[in-house]
Amino acid sequence: MINNMEPDNELIRALNEIEMFVLDMDGTFYLSEDIIPGSNEFLEKVTSTGRRYMFFTNNSSKDKRLYIDKLARMNCFIGPEDIYTSGDITINYLKKYHPDNTIYLMGTPPLVQSFEEAGIRLKQDLNDTADIVVVAFDMTLTYEKLEHACTLIRNGATYIATHPDINCPVKDGFIPDCGAFIAAINLSTGKTPKILGKPYPETADMIELVTGVPKAKTAYVGDRLYTDVACGVKNGAKGILVLSGETKEEDIEKSDVKPDFVFERIYDIGALLR
Repeated sequence: MINNMEPDNELIRALNEIEMFVLDMDGTFYLSEDIIPGSNEFLEKVTSTGRRYMFFTNNSSKDKRLYIDKLARMNCFIGPEDIYTSGDITINYLKKYHPDNTIYLMGTPPLVQSFEEAGIRLKQDLNDTADIVVVAFDMTLTYEKLEHACTLIRNGATYIATHPDINCPVKDGFIPDCGAFIAAINLSTGKTPKILGKPYPETADMIELVTGVPKAKTAYVGDRLYTDVACGVKNGAKGILVLSGETKEEDIEKSDVKPDFVFERIYDIGALLR
C-alpha cells in the first residue's frame, strides 16, 4: 500500500507495471459538476508514459452521451469507446442471457432510452407485467415506480440490479444510490437481486474483452472499497483507492477489502508513473 508521503520502491515498481487504468467518475474524477484538481493532469501523465485509461462508472442514471458531454465541460474530451457504465454491463447481460424476456426498468429516462436503442424489450407502463425487473440508480424514482417493481418481483419476476453502490458522492455530501433502493426492495419482497457492475466479474470480464489488456496489467481506481477497489482485487487486477470521495482512511482498517495502493487523489498516482 502506498501513501503519497512515503512511497515504497517495490510498490512503485508494481504501480508502474499497470498498463490500463479503469477510472471511476463520481468522487474520483469529479464531484457533481466540479472536476477534482489534477484529474486532467493525471490523464496526460498516463498517455505520455505510454499507458491507457478508460472511464467506468457504476452510476446508471445517465448514458454515455451525457457523461461525454459532462467531461467535455471539464476540458476532458473522450469518445464513446472510452467510457462504460453499469447500464452497459446490464444491457450486455440481458442480451446474452435473457434475449427474449420483457423488462421493467426502474431507471431514468436517459437509461430507458439507451435500453430501447439496444433493442431491450421494455415494459414501462405501470399496468404491464414483465419477466424481469431491473433496478438502477433512478433519480426520477416515485413511490408508484417502487411499488410496481416490488409487486412484479413479489409475483415472480427475475430481479436484477445494475450496481450495489449505497450512496453517490456529490459536492456537499451524499445522495441515495442504487444500493439504497435494493435494500428497500429486499425488505419489502424478501428477495435479493443478481447484481452487476463493479465489483462483479461481469464487469472485469467485459473490460478485459474490450481493451485487450489482461486483468493482471489493469487497475481499477475509485473512491469506494466495496465496488471500485474490490473489482480489482477480487478479479485478478489491482485496486487503487483515492480518498477524494466516499471512503476515508480510517475505513480501510474496518474493511475486508484491502487496496493495493492508496492516494489522496488521482493526480498523486501520476506523480509516480515513469
